[in-house]
Amino acid sequence: MAHYAIGDVQGCRAALEDLLERIDFDPAQDRLCLAGDLVARGPDSLGTLRLLHSLGHAADSVLGNHDLHLIAAHHGLVTPKAKDGTLPILEAHDRDILMSWLTQRHMLIDLPGHYVLTHAGIPPIWSLDTARHCAREVEQALRGPDPAAFLAGMYGNEPAGWSDDLSGSTRLRVITNYLTRMRLIDATGALDFSHKAGLDTAPPGLGAWFAIDNPGLGETRVLFGHWAALLGDTGHSPHIALDHGCVWGNTLCAWRLEDGQCFHSRPGLK
Repeated sequence: MAHYAIGDVQGCRAALEDLLERIDFDPAQDRLCLAGDLVARGPDSLGTLRLLHSLGHAADSVLGNHDLHLIAAHHGLVTPKAKDGTLPILEAHDRDILMSWLTQRHMLIDLPGHYVLTHAGIPPIWSLDTARHCAREVEQALRGPDPAAFLAGMYGNEPAGWSDDLSGSTRLRVITNYLTRMRLIDATGALDFSHKAGLDTAPPGLGAWFAIDNPGLGETRVLFGHWAALLGDTGHSPHIALDHGCVWGNTLCAWRLEDGQCFHSRPGLK
């Protein structure tokens, strides 16, 4: 039995199928855990969800910002643009089945071997226990009796920083932003939402969240996606970037937890 953490698929079903062939994935024994952003800019978001749903308990995922946006569209709160690639899902005969499955995914998943998976990472101002608790808060809001209230309030960049005193929709928005949109932060842990390029062009006073030591994680290593410009390279960080920019013509990555080996789809497949 092997466990694989896979980077952002973004609707690139052909790359996902190629990667599963390359790792000789056996759904009867092996397990997949994806870093979120299952859907969006690639050519087959609908096919991607159908494939992952068909794998049953062999596949799980955290939610990314694009996944949450699709869930908001499913509830009629936003209208996705054609370039997002998610309109076919909202028009599909099995829409409700797929969206129910997607809504039941997680914000954080603990994995074997001292690994934890979230879409964008864990801010150094949080311990692992805090991150787990915050993730559960969002999951409960998303699966509760009024998910539309949470989804309607999740959009926005303010406040950019964390406080234990945050409450209600503001608290849930900040948690969601840390877990699904984080790249650079300042010395206080406040989020920067403008920079999406690599580390070599980071503005003064800002740094990658994973470059700051976090004793609250203990020996746990964070697996994350979201930051395609890194192309899997975090420098000397113990944490592991899974988004290798498949949707931009690069590869889809699968990290095998048992031995740390990284497998790739063929470049250019979408």
